[in-house]
Amino acid sequence: MRYVKDVALVVRSKNAGPYELTFDLMFPDADIYNEVRNSITAEKIAALYRIDESQVLSIIHFAPAYAVKITIVRPRPSGNLGETDVYGAQQHTPLFELTY
Repeated sequence: MRYVKDVALVVRSKNAGPYELTFDLMFPDADIYNEVRNSITAEKIAALYRIDESQVLSIIHFAPAYAVKITIVRPRPSGNLGETDVYGAQQHTPLFELTY
């Protein structure tokens, strides 16, 4: 078992509107991208974020950039009372536990 964080060039998060978060994973080359891409599943993302699998809205593979974009429902809307990251820029850390 290996961690995606060890082979990804970029692991980041940001808002995708006030109700969704999006994550970008970018890899250095086609070999690594192809090795990792199929192991990124809604089931794994839901487990990492402790959400229902139905809240994983999309997992988009973009081969020309060796990238994967994941979008989930935000646990709390951006700027809502009790929400701690208005920009969604600190929400990627659970992805450090993603394995392939």
